[in-house]
Amino acid sequence: MLSKKSKYAINALLYVSRHRNEERPILASEIAENENIPHKFLEAILLDLKNAGFLRSKRGRKGGYFLNKAPEEISLAKVMRLFDGPIALLPCVSLNYYERCEECKDERTCGIRAVFLMIRDQTLDILESNSMAAIMERESQLRDELED
Repeated sequence: MLSKKSKYAINALLYVSRHRNEERPILASEIAENENIPHKFLEAILLDLKNAGFLRSKRGRKGGYFLNKAPEEISLAKVMRLFDGPIALLPCVSLNYYERCEECKDERTCGIRAVFLMIRDQTLDILESNSMAAIMERESQLRDELED
């Protein structure tokens, strides 16, 4: 299950992405209020996003957050890995956090592993191909469908 931290991070990145053309820093308090995220919790998330290179910030009275990458470059997979670690459901199929399962006799012939490799691959395809830009486009399409 997606953690609250990942969900809030995605919502915050989407908010900043939607306002990127305004050429102004986005305040944490603005994001918190508009996205219904607890402010203190959001501040820690924004710092993590900044340290990971997704955001940059400006200090001071006219400070706030800007995107440091294009919305097309920020995939759900990258954000989820930052906050939740491995995407794979088993450690033996993880790309970045691989660990051999203690009870496994032979990974090459493990039917369980084979199924979870397929799940990992399909999940990664979806999460990596859905960036902040793709999500904003999907939102726009859904709004258009509702108006028709």
